[in-house]
Amino acid sequence: MAKRGGFSGGMPGNMNNLMKQAQKMQKQMEETTKELEEKEVTATAGGGAVEVTVSGKKEVTKVKLAEEVVDPEDIEMLEDLIVAATNEALRKMEELSSASMSKITGGLGGLGGGFPF
Repeated sequence: MAKRGGFSGGMPGNMNNLMKQAQKMQKQMEETTKELEEKEVTATAGGGAVEVTVSGKKEVTKVKLAEEVVDPEDIEMLEDLIVAATNEALRKMEELSSASMSKITGGLGGLGGGFPF
């Protein structure tokens, strides 16, 4: 008759190892998050007429405009270029962040994203 209940053969040791690995991964993720917060990415729009820099905290830290793009008759174009450059800088930072975290998690689905089972 089959034995019921409990785990057989070293399962507690495997669980301890799994917990240690999870703690190590969590520490690496915290360190990587801190490193990312110190980085900046820059993107341009309008052939470089508008340049936007975004921090790792996903905050705009700098906007640089070429003199020729500042046309009082066409404010809407300038606004569009600023939006485009900002969105591109945010996308670049997100890619950098995702790539950094994927190195740690081994593609487990991201931060708190759950496991694929």
